[in-house]
Amino acid sequence: MLIKQIRLSNSAKDKLSRLKGKTGIQNWNVLCRWGFCLSLHEGTIPTDIEINSDSNVEMSWYTFAGEQHEIYEALIKQWCIDNDLGADSAVVTRYFKLHLERGIAYLCGTNFVKDIKGLLDLALTEE
Repeated sequence: MLIKQIRLSNSAKDKLSRLKGKTGIQNWNVLCRWGFCLSLHEGTIPTDIEINSDSNVEMSWYTFAGEQHEIYEALIKQWCIDNDLGADSAVVTRYFKLHLERGIAYLCGTNFVKDIKGLLDLALTEE
């Protein structure tokens, strides 16, 4: 298990609330997974900023990752290794949180996600 509990910032909570309204997806964890994967796909290292975990949105690692928890953990560990950051638990946890926050911001900041189709189009876009 990568992290026991995940608490989002108020900023991320507000963005997720807007995304819930646009997409009709009612579960925080589903939107968080989308954001996390989008940030990983970006291919750059997120800015190492302090994240205020000041919202009331909290979920366990298993709620976030579901049955695929081992895959999500392997993804962030491998990303840290590939970026020469190491794979100790503190680093992996830190970059997981940074990717999660950045990915939520990306989802909310794109003009593509105006509805559920926009979210799906992000996943189907080829580079």
